[in-house]
Amino acid sequence: MILIVDDNPDNIYSLQKLLESKNFEVDTAQSGEEALKKILKYNYALIILDVQMPDMDGFEVAENIAGFSKTKETPIIFLSAVNTDKRFITKGYDSGGLDYVTKPVDPDILMLKVKTFYRLYEQTQALKDIQLALEKEVEGRKQAQKELRSKVDYLHTLLESLPQIAFTCDHRGNIGFVNGRWFQFSDNEQAFPQTHPDDKPIAAELQESLDSGKPLEMEVRVKKRDEPGYSYQLLRVWPILENGENNWVGTFTNIDAQKKAEKEKDEFLSIASHELKTPLTSIKAYMQLLDRKLKLDGDCAEAKYVNRVQDQVEKLNSLITDLLDLSKIDNGKLGINKKVFSLERMVQNAVDSIVQTHDQSKMELHRQGDISGLMVYGDEIRLEQVLVNFLTNAYKYAAGTEKVIVDCRVMDDFVKISVIDFGIGIPESKLSEVFNKFYRVEETSFDFQGLGIGLYICSEIIRSHQGTIAVESSAGKGATFYFTLPLNLPIDAK
Repeated sequence: MILIVDDNPDNIYSLQKLLESKNFEVDTAQSGEEALKKILKYNYALIILDVQMPDMDGFEVAENIAGFSKTKETPIIFLSAVNTDKRFITKGYDSGGLDYVTKPVDPDILMLKVKTFYRLYEQTQALKDIQLALEKEVEGRKQAQKELRSKVDYLHTLLESLPQIAFTCDHRGNIGFVNGRWFQFSDNEQAFPQTHPDDKPIAAELQESLDSGKPLEMEVRVKKRDEPGYSYQLLRVWPILENGENNWVGTFTNIDAQKKAEKEKDEFLSIASHELKTPLTSIKAYMQLLDRKLKLDGDCAEAKYVNRVQDQVEKLNSLITDLLDLSKIDNGKLGINKKVFSLERMVQNAVDSIVQTHDQSKMELHRQGDISGLMVYGDEIRLEQVLVNFLTNAYKYAAGTEKVIVDCRVMDDFVKISVIDFGIGIPESKLSEVFNKFYRVEETSFDFQGLGIGLYICSEIIRSHQGTIAVESSAGKGATFYFTLPLNLPIDAK
């Protein structure tokens, strides 16, 4: 907006119409006092100020305007019909004016000056806006840096208080901070602790994790400074997003005692299982002899007790076998002897075995799907063990129902074997855990005996065959356990 200050209404009118014809917004004042009041209230891009005015002339008004911090940089064009002398023009510049135009006013010259000053005003305002935005951005960055520094200090304090070895690194793997416990294992904050020769190098594993952006978790044996031997540590490294890029925080947690306890447990299970096998085999043999003798003597009350003892001996034998398998899995020694075999034969053997051992059950076992002639590559005995486990569980947890279904389906590049029952089912919230070691569904743990390792062993067997294993179920609606096997036979077997 442009302010015209003149005590002559005719002069104001002519100038106002001239400026408005060029699309300028105009305000007017007919005295110096009125002009100063408006200048304090509004912002003006330019002031056209008449010099000769009663009470307060244009020079006094200009000097007052220059004294206001708000308006001291507002450009002023003086208009004068009398004081054209050089000393008056000089006084106009000294009082704050930027130009001096004499009356009568040449409209073209005046408009040229107005446009020039107005453009300068717009450019100045734009520069001020840019400067203000830059100042805000600088202040924002300072505040962000302050907050980031505070967060980093807080993180370092937390890491220093941890009982584990802790460190941070950037996305290139450069270590930035290490806590005091780091130096129990390394004398250099840029060098990882010394690892066992048989373990994977930490730096290489970390770099692979940094490149993929995925957290790292690995067990590694590291050596404490000035001490012999190595201790097991669980290394975890996970990303923290800062300033648009990932920084990483890592910890080493001592699990040496846990690993030793697991080793002792595995050794105990292995020894106990083997030691139990010998007397159990003798008990089983003596019970078979006793059973034959009682049958020769004819029907008697003792025979049913012998049958019950034999059933319990079989259950105990199954538990010991599972413990032996578990020990072998934990030590990486579970034998898998793969060869090409008939899948139909394996399934039928498992079905026959279950039918014979559950001949007193009224439940019917049905087959679905045709896999006759289908050959697969794997350990027939171990895979039959998986299917027998599924069927045994079906007879146990679906007792009293009408049927169990074994469904065999050939898909694109794999075969799917399912056991479907209509028993008590498994709550959906528990499905993700049923294949975990020693896991038993709480709702059934008091009603049904078992160690909770059978399905874990099954999952390890299927995993060693590059297959999948899963369960679909909900409470009270039965369960479907299934596994898949790839159909790609080895080249030399085709």
